[in-house]
Amino acid sequence: MIAVVKIAGQQFKVEKDQTLYVPHVEGNAGDKVELEVLLADGGKKLSVGSSVKTKVEAEIVDQIKGDKVIAYKQKRRKGFHKKKGHRTLYTQIKINDIK
Repeated sequence: MIAVVKIAGQQFKVEKDQTLYVPHVEGNAGDKVELEVLLADGGKKLSVGSSVKTKVEAEIVDQIKGDKVIAYKQKRRKGFHKKKGHRTLYTQIKINDIK
């Protein structure tokens, strides 16, 4: 069974026992989360939108930070430059079950 879920404004195609990195989801490692299902494909029947009765249960594996991204601004001949950086937060989740 395949499902399309929405996590933090992004859509992901998931299957059972799949591990993926998604934008930050509140919770600690080991917590269970239930994801919003947009589309479910059970082989013979395809459910879309409000007719979806499927639930996707996932477990948070780890909270991590992505690679550092540098934002550098400079104005030529003015002596102005600004350097900032950030590391985006990601959550590693494992899809336990699609019901």
